[in-house]
Amino acid sequence: MSIQKATINELNSLIELFDSYRVFYHQESNLEGARKFLKDRLVNEDSVVFIAYDEGNPIGFVQLYPSFSSVGMKRSWVLNDLFVNVTARKKGFGEKLIKKAIEYAEDTGAKGILLETGHDNVTAQSLYEKIGFKRESNFFYYFSL
Repeated sequence: MSIQKATINELNSLIELFDSYRVFYHQESNLEGARKFLKDRLVNEDSVVFIAYDEGNPIGFVQLYPSFSSVGMKRSWVLNDLFVNVTARKKGFGEKLIKKAIEYAEDTGAKGILLETGHDNVTAQSLYEKIGFKRESNFFYYFSL
């Protein structure tokens, strides 16, 4: 297995993974929309994507979005997307992708990484806690349109 930072050169490898990720979250498949969205993120450097390969085949990715801590006066990262193909799950790829994201956050001097997951996604929660993420209990999160 290898993990590399995605550039526009990896766009075609990412499209089906990203589309499958969206379908997992009950969205309709949209390969052209996925292409445009990812291309914009990569070209505009709006996010950082790491893609995992197993025997040369793309099997997963993690996408980080930049944020900042005004109090800490440092960059932070939002781990917004993590996906591993169904056929490659339970083999440690998700953990390796997250650890790559943590390494990148350390390399960029970030304050930390924030992520969220559903209350019912106990598999992901277990993985995050195993790696060292702590469940936040001091804050409420709100969302508005």
